[in-house]
Amino acid sequence: MTNITLKQLRYFEALVQHGHFGRAAAASSVSQPALSVQIRELEDQLGVVLFERRPRQVRLTGFGEQFSVRASAILRSVDELSDLARSARDRLVGRLRLGVIPTIAPYLLPTLLGRLAEMHLGLDIHVRETLTPRLLRELSDGQIDCAILALPVDDPALREVDLFSEAMVLVRHSDQENAPMPSADQLRETRLLLLEDGHCFRDQALSFCNLGAARPREGLDGSSLSTLVQMVGAGIGVTLIPEMAVPVETRSASVSLARFAPPEPGRTVGMVWRKTNPLSDQLMEIADVVRDCAESLRDARQDSTQT
Repeated sequence: MTNITLKQLRYFEALVQHGHFGRAAAASSVSQPALSVQIRELEDQLGVVLFERRPRQVRLTGFGEQFSVRASAILRSVDELSDLARSARDRLVGRLRLGVIPTIAPYLLPTLLGRLAEMHLGLDIHVRETLTPRLLRELSDGQIDCAILALPVDDPALREVDLFSEAMVLVRHSDQENAPMPSADQLRETRLLLLEDGHCFRDQALSFCNLGAARPREGLDGSSLSTLVQMVGAGIGVTLIPEMAVPVETRSASVSLARFAPPEPGRTVGMVWRKTNPLSDQLMEIADVVRDCAESLRDARQDSTQT
Protein backbone atom coordinates (compact mmCIF):
# COMPACT_ATOMS: atom_id res chain seq x y z
CA MET A 1 0.00 0.00 0.00
CA THR A 2 1.29 3.46 -0.92
CA ASN A 3 1.53 5.66 2.17
CA ILE A 4 1.35 9.13 0.67
CA THR A 5 1.34 11.85 3.30
CA LEU A 6 -0.18 15.31 3.27
CA LYS A 7 3.28 16.71 3.90
CA GLN A 8 4.51 15.13 0.67
CA LEU A 9 1.55 16.53 -1.24
CA ARG A 10 2.15 20.02 0.20
CA TYR A 11 5.81 19.90 -0.83
CA PHE A 12 4.83 18.53 -4.24
CA GLU A 13 2.39 21.43 -4.72
CA ALA A 14 5.04 23.96 -3.69
CA LEU A 15 7.52 22.52 -6.18
CA VAL A 16 4.92 22.63 -8.94
CA GLN A 17 4.18 26.25 -8.13
CA HIS A 18 7.77 27.48 -7.92
CA GLY A 19 9.52 25.14 -10.38
CA HIS A 20 12.68 25.21 -8.25
CA PHE A 21 13.69 23.17 -5.19
CA GLY A 22 15.25 26.10 -3.37
CA ARG A 23 12.29 28.44 -3.84
CA ALA A 24 9.80 25.69 -3.01
CA ALA A 25 11.70 24.87 0.18
CA ALA A 26 11.80 28.53 1.20
CA ALA A 27 8.06 28.88 0.58
CA SER A 28 7.46 25.76 2.67
CA SER A 29 9.77 26.95 5.50
CA VAL A 30 11.97 23.85 5.29
CA SER A 31 15.49 23.16 4.09
CA GLN A 32 16.03 22.21 0.47
CA PRO A 33 17.41 18.74 1.37
CA ALA A 34 14.34 18.02 3.50
CA LEU A 35 12.00 18.91 0.67
CA SER A 36 14.06 16.94 -1.85
CA VAL A 37 13.94 13.84 0.35
CA GLN A 38 10.15 14.03 0.63
CA ILE A 39 9.73 14.42 -3.14
CA ARG A 40 12.08 11.50 -3.79
CA GLU A 41 10.22 9.33 -1.27
CA LEU A 42 6.92 10.23 -2.93
CA GLU A 43 8.27 9.20 -6.33
CA ASP A 44 9.67 5.97 -4.86
CA GLN A 45 6.33 5.11 -3.29
CA LEU A 46 4.50 5.75 -6.56
CA GLY A 47 7.14 4.05 -8.64
CA VAL A 48 6.96 6.88 -11.17
CA VAL A 49 9.06 9.99 -11.73
CA LEU A 50 7.01 13.16 -11.19
CA PHE A 51 9.56 15.81 -12.17
CA GLU A 52 12.17 16.32 -14.83
CA ARG A 53 15.25 17.71 -13.03
CA ARG A 54 17.12 20.45 -14.86
CA PRO A 55 20.09 22.52 -13.64
CA ARG A 56 18.02 25.59 -12.77
CA GLN A 57 14.44 24.38 -12.78
CA VAL A 58 12.19 21.37 -12.61
CA ARG A 59 9.09 20.59 -14.62
CA LEU A 60 6.35 18.02 -14.38
CA THR A 61 6.47 14.80 -16.38
CA GLY A 62 3.36 13.67 -18.22
CA PHE A 63 2.32 11.55 -15.26
CA GLY A 64 3.26 14.39 -12.92
CA GLU A 65 0.73 16.65 -14.64
CA GLN A 66 -2.02 14.08 -14.10
CA PHE A 67 -0.93 13.56 -10.50
CA SER A 68 -0.93 17.32 -9.89
CA VAL A 69 -4.63 17.62 -10.76
CA ARG A 70 -5.57 14.91 -8.23
CA ALA A 71 -3.17 16.21 -5.58
CA SER A 72 -4.61 19.73 -5.83
CA ALA A 73 -8.12 18.37 -5.42
CA ILE A 74 -7.10 16.39 -2.33
CA LEU A 75 -5.38 19.37 -0.70
CA ARG A 76 -8.32 21.62 -1.49
CA SER A 77 -10.68 19.13 0.16
CA VAL A 78 -8.45 18.95 3.23
CA ASP A 79 -8.41 22.73 3.48
CA GLU A 80 -12.18 22.82 3.19
CA LEU A 81 -12.47 20.38 6.08
CA SER A 82 -10.49 22.82 8.18
CA ASP A 83 -12.64 25.69 6.91
CA LEU A 84 -15.75 23.72 7.81
CA ALA A 85 -14.60 23.58 11.42
CA ARG A 86 -13.79 27.31 11.37
CA SER A 87 -17.24 28.10 9.99
CA ALA A 88 -18.82 26.56 13.08
CA ARG A 89 -17.17 29.11 15.36
CA ASP A 90 -18.75 32.37 16.40
CA ARG A 91 -16.14 34.51 14.67
CA LEU A 92 -13.62 34.18 11.89
CA VAL A 93 -10.14 33.27 13.13
CA GLY A 94 -7.03 31.69 11.65
CA ARG A 95 -5.59 32.20 8.20
CA LEU A 96 -7.37 34.15 5.48
CA ARG A 97 -5.65 34.10 2.09
CA LEU A 98 -6.81 37.20 0.23
CA GLY A 99 -5.98 37.95 -3.40
CA VAL A 100 -6.12 41.50 -4.77
CA ILE A 101 -5.35 42.92 -8.22
CA PRO A 102 -2.59 45.58 -8.46
CA THR A 103 -4.94 48.41 -9.46
CA ILE A 104 -6.81 48.01 -6.17
CA ALA A 105 -4.29 46.71 -3.61
CA PRO A 106 -2.21 49.86 -2.88
CA TYR A 107 -5.26 52.07 -2.41
CA LEU A 108 -7.65 49.81 -0.49
CA LEU A 109 -5.45 47.48 1.56
CA PRO A 110 -4.00 49.96 4.11
CA THR A 111 -7.48 50.87 5.30
CA LEU A 112 -8.92 47.37 4.91
CA LEU A 113 -6.20 45.50 6.78
CA GLY A 114 -6.39 47.92 9.68
CA ARG A 115 -10.16 47.58 9.87
CA LEU A 116 -10.05 43.78 9.73
CA ALA A 117 -7.41 43.67 12.46
CA GLU A 118 -9.69 45.72 14.72
CA MET A 119 -12.85 43.75 14.00
CA HIS A 120 -11.48 40.21 13.80
CA LEU A 121 -8.89 39.50 16.46
CA GLY A 122 -7.06 36.27 15.72
CA LEU A 123 -7.44 36.62 11.96
CA ASP A 124 -4.13 35.98 10.17
CA ILE A 125 -4.37 37.66 6.77
CA HIS A 126 -2.08 36.58 3.94
CA VAL A 127 -2.26 38.94 0.95
CA ARG A 128 -1.54 37.86 -2.61
CA GLU A 129 -1.25 40.70 -5.16
CA THR A 130 -1.24 39.63 -8.79
CA LEU A 131 -3.20 39.82 -12.05
CA THR A 132 -6.76 38.56 -12.43
CA PRO A 133 -6.04 35.40 -14.50
CA ARG A 134 -3.55 34.14 -11.92
CA LEU A 135 -5.85 34.99 -9.00
CA LEU A 136 -8.64 33.00 -10.62
CA ARG A 137 -6.35 30.00 -11.16
CA GLU A 138 -5.13 30.13 -7.57
CA LEU A 139 -8.69 30.50 -6.33
CA SER A 140 -9.75 27.45 -8.31
CA ASP A 141 -6.75 25.47 -7.01
CA GLY A 142 -7.50 26.42 -3.41
CA GLN A 143 -4.31 28.44 -2.97
CA ILE A 144 -6.29 31.52 -1.90
CA ASP A 145 -9.67 31.83 -0.17
CA CYS A 146 -11.10 34.88 -1.91
CA ALA A 147 -10.13 37.70 -4.24
CA ILE A 148 -10.97 41.36 -4.77
CA LEU A 149 -10.99 42.23 -8.47
CA ALA A 150 -13.01 43.77 -11.27
CA LEU A 151 -16.27 42.05 -12.18
CA PRO A 152 -17.59 40.11 -13.94
CA VAL A 153 -15.45 36.97 -13.94
CA ASP A 154 -18.16 34.69 -15.38
CA ASP A 155 -17.07 31.49 -13.64
CA PRO A 156 -19.99 29.28 -12.56
CA ALA A 157 -17.87 27.76 -9.78
CA LEU A 158 -17.37 31.15 -8.12
CA ARG A 159 -19.68 33.37 -6.13
CA GLU A 160 -19.48 37.03 -7.12
CA VAL A 161 -20.45 39.84 -4.73
CA ASP A 162 -20.58 43.44 -5.95
CA LEU A 163 -18.72 45.81 -3.64
CA PHE A 164 -18.65 49.22 -5.34
CA SER A 165 -18.36 50.99 -8.67
CA GLU A 166 -15.93 53.74 -9.57
CA ALA A 167 -15.22 55.96 -12.52
CA MET A 168 -12.15 56.23 -14.72
CA VAL A 169 -10.42 59.61 -14.53
CA LEU A 170 -8.40 61.20 -17.32
CA VAL A 171 -4.88 62.24 -16.30
CA ARG A 172 -3.18 64.93 -18.40
CA HIS A 173 -0.14 67.16 -17.96
CA SER A 174 -0.77 70.12 -15.68
CA ASP A 175 -0.51 72.58 -18.59
CA GLN A 176 -3.64 70.97 -20.09
CA GLU A 177 -5.81 71.70 -17.05
CA ASN A 178 -8.12 74.04 -18.98
CA ALA A 179 -8.06 72.15 -22.26
CA PRO A 180 -11.40 70.81 -23.60
CA MET A 181 -12.32 67.33 -22.46
CA PRO A 182 -11.64 64.84 -25.27
CA SER A 183 -14.25 62.31 -26.31
CA ALA A 184 -13.55 58.59 -26.51
CA ASP A 185 -13.06 58.97 -30.27
CA GLN A 186 -10.55 61.79 -29.74
CA LEU A 187 -8.63 59.71 -27.19
CA ARG A 188 -7.92 57.18 -29.92
CA GLU A 189 -5.86 59.83 -31.68
CA THR A 190 -3.80 60.76 -28.59
CA ARG A 191 -0.76 59.14 -27.09
CA LEU A 192 -2.66 57.00 -24.60
CA LEU A 193 -0.51 55.28 -21.97
CA LEU A 194 -1.91 52.01 -20.65
CA LEU A 195 -0.99 49.14 -18.37
CA GLU A 196 0.72 46.16 -19.95
CA ASP A 197 -1.16 43.07 -21.15
CA GLY A 198 -2.82 41.03 -18.42
CA HIS A 199 -4.28 43.94 -16.46
CA CYS A 200 -8.06 44.00 -16.62
CA PHE A 201 -8.00 47.80 -16.25
CA ARG A 202 -6.11 47.98 -19.54
CA ASP A 203 -8.89 46.03 -21.24
CA GLN A 204 -11.54 48.34 -19.75
CA ALA A 205 -9.70 51.44 -21.01
CA LEU A 206 -9.26 49.96 -24.48
CA SER A 207 -12.94 49.07 -24.57
CA PHE A 208 -13.97 52.62 -23.66
CA CYS A 209 -11.79 54.08 -26.40
CA ASN A 210 -12.92 51.42 -28.91
CA LEU A 211 -9.31 50.48 -29.55
CA GLY A 212 -9.76 46.72 -29.35
CA ALA A 213 -6.54 44.75 -29.03
CA ALA A 214 -4.61 47.06 -31.32
CA ARG A 215 -2.39 49.69 -29.73
CA PRO A 216 -1.07 52.91 -31.27
CA ARG A 217 2.62 52.62 -32.11
CA GLU A 218 3.45 55.67 -30.00
CA GLY A 219 1.78 54.19 -26.93
CA LEU A 220 3.62 53.08 -23.82
CA ASP A 221 2.67 50.08 -21.71
CA GLY A 222 3.53 50.38 -18.02
CA SER A 223 3.62 47.85 -15.23
CA SER A 224 1.90 50.13 -12.71
CA LEU A 225 -0.42 53.12 -12.55
CA SER A 226 2.36 55.03 -10.80
CA THR A 227 4.63 54.65 -13.83
CA LEU A 228 1.92 55.85 -16.19
CA VAL A 229 1.09 58.94 -14.12
CA GLN A 230 4.74 59.91 -13.79
CA MET A 231 5.17 59.58 -17.55
CA VAL A 232 2.18 61.89 -18.07
CA GLY A 233 3.79 64.34 -15.64
CA ALA A 234 6.91 64.22 -17.82
CA GLY A 235 4.84 65.31 -20.80
CA ILE A 236 4.50 61.93 -22.50
CA GLY A 237 0.84 61.39 -23.37
CA VAL A 238 -2.26 60.94 -21.23
CA THR A 239 -3.65 58.03 -19.24
CA LEU A 240 -6.73 56.74 -17.43
CA ILE A 241 -6.71 55.68 -13.79
CA PRO A 242 -9.43 54.45 -11.41
CA GLU A 243 -10.90 57.04 -9.07
CA MET A 244 -9.51 55.36 -5.94
CA ALA A 245 -5.95 55.76 -7.23
CA VAL A 246 -6.15 59.55 -7.61
CA PRO A 247 -5.01 60.65 -4.10
CA VAL A 248 -1.99 58.35 -4.09
CA GLU A 249 -0.77 58.56 -7.67
CA THR A 250 -1.25 62.26 -8.47
CA ARG A 251 0.07 63.90 -5.30
CA SER A 252 3.67 64.16 -6.54
CA ALA A 253 3.17 64.44 -10.29
CA SER A 254 2.74 67.52 -12.46
CA VAL A 255 -0.64 66.43 -13.79
CA SER A 256 -4.24 67.61 -14.00
CA LEU A 257 -7.41 65.56 -13.69
CA ALA A 258 -10.60 65.62 -15.73
CA ARG A 259 -13.81 63.63 -15.58
CA PHE A 260 -15.79 62.42 -18.54
CA ALA A 261 -19.37 63.44 -19.15
CA PRO A 262 -22.03 60.91 -18.07
CA PRO A 263 -22.17 58.05 -18.56
CA GLU A 264 -18.62 57.94 -17.26
CA PRO A 265 -16.41 54.96 -18.06
CA GLY A 266 -15.70 52.88 -15.00
CA ARG A 267 -15.53 49.48 -13.41
CA THR A 268 -17.37 47.40 -10.85
CA VAL A 269 -15.20 45.95 -8.10
CA GLY A 270 -16.27 42.79 -6.34
CA MET A 271 -15.17 39.91 -4.20
CA VAL A 272 -15.24 36.30 -5.37
CA TRP A 273 -14.77 32.91 -3.73
CA ARG A 274 -15.52 29.28 -4.46
CA LYS A 275 -19.16 28.35 -4.00
CA THR A 276 -18.02 25.22 -2.17
CA ASN A 277 -16.08 27.20 0.46
CA PRO A 278 -17.61 26.44 3.89
CA LEU A 279 -16.62 29.94 5.03
CA SER A 280 -19.08 31.59 2.64
CA ASP A 281 -21.05 33.32 5.42
CA GLN A 282 -17.86 34.66 7.02
CA LEU A 283 -16.54 35.80 3.65
CA MET A 284 -19.76 37.72 3.11
CA GLU A 285 -18.98 39.55 6.36
CA ILE A 286 -15.50 40.35 5.03
CA ALA A 287 -17.10 41.66 1.84
CA ASP A 288 -19.23 44.02 3.94
CA VAL A 289 -16.08 45.36 5.60
CA VAL A 290 -14.44 45.90 2.20
CA ARG A 291 -17.53 47.78 1.02
CA ASP A 292 -17.48 50.01 4.11
CA CYS A 293 -13.77 50.77 3.65
CA ALA A 294 -14.33 51.73 0.01
CA GLU A 295 -17.14 54.07 1.04
CA SER A 296 -14.92 55.67 3.70
CA LEU A 297 -12.17 56.26 1.13
CA ARG A 298 -14.67 57.76 -1.31
CA ASP A 299 -16.03 60.10 1.36
CA ALA A 300 -12.48 61.17 2.24
CA ARG A 301 -11.77 61.96 -1.43
CA GLN A 302 -14.92 64.05 -1.70
CA ASP A 303 -14.09 65.95 1.49
CA SER A 304 -10.58 66.74 0.21
CA THR A 305 -11.90 68.17 -3.05
CA GLN A 306 -14.34 70.43 -1.21
CA THR A 307 -11.72 71.96 1.12
